[in-house]
Amino acid sequence: MASRLYLNAQFSSSMSTILIAESGATKTDWRLLDNKGSTQSFSTSGINPYLQSSEMIRDVLEKEMAWSDKKHRADQVYFYGTGASTAEQQKKIAKVLSSFFNTNKVEVNHDMLAAARAACQNEKGVVCILGTGSNSCYYDGNKIKEQQRSLGYLAGDEGSGNHLGKKILQYYAYRTFDAELTMSFEALFGNDFNAIIKKLYSEPFPNRYLASFVLLLRENRGHFMVENIIEDCLNDFFHAQVLKYRQSWKSPIHFAGSIANEFRTTLHLLCEQYELELGNIIKSPIDKLVQFHRPS
Repeated sequence: MASRLYLNAQFSSSMSTILIAESGATKTDWRLLDNKGSTQSFSTSGINPYLQSSEMIRDVLEKEMAWSDKKHRADQVYFYGTGASTAEQQKKIAKVLSSFFNTNKVEVNHDMLAAARAACQNEKGVVCILGTGSNSCYYDGNKIKEQQRSLGYLAGDEGSGNHLGKKILQYYAYRTFDAELTMSFEALFGNDFNAIIKKLYSEPFPNRYLASFVLLLRENRGHFMVENIIEDCLNDFFHAQVLKYRQSWKSPIHFAGSIANEFRTTLHLLCEQYELELGNIIKSPIDKLVQFHRPS
């Protein structure tokens, strides 16, 4: 498994400006660290080389990145992103970043390494991503040593916003929801079922659209059907991912992502149920990545 790509690996971070990007399926967080210790923040939509061409990625940067060559400089770029798991996809992203930021000092990694570095820093642990998508690995404090297979948003993504959204849509479509949740769904997303299906199958990012249905769960915590969906989907993730690592009973289990942050109480209960040590839960890895990459 390819873990990173360097366009130029021979450079020092002591006096350089550093640009860090952490991209999920929905959003990319950017931080620019200058050599005086200050930090600037940027935000764009998500970047995924499997779903976007090089031209589309460039277009995101040009339209959404508040970047000016006269005001900003990036000597080094560290990009972590969903879909950046193979050398081919890493090279695709690296070429766009190198051109846009006018630097050949680019490192591209999978978002799994971002979560591992953010949650563990230099310690060992099992690390899980629960955002729009889901994934996991065992991190030895330096690199990813083992990673459970992920089937992605079409066939996998257990415990993710995508997975939860599918369950919500199924419960609504199959009339499993009671009257209270049916009314809540229609108030949030409308009652034109044909329009919902058309949007699901015609838009370029169906996983993002499905994940948007998680709002129903946030708005109705405490309802037994809502709690069942949350627990069932997160339990599916534990069975598909967490419990497959022998290290899960020897190391803390860390979580990163919006779903992990939103439903942390359920994660705590599941870790207790399986007699696992719950580690850190972080909504977004970006600020911990700043800590990891900031020159000492």
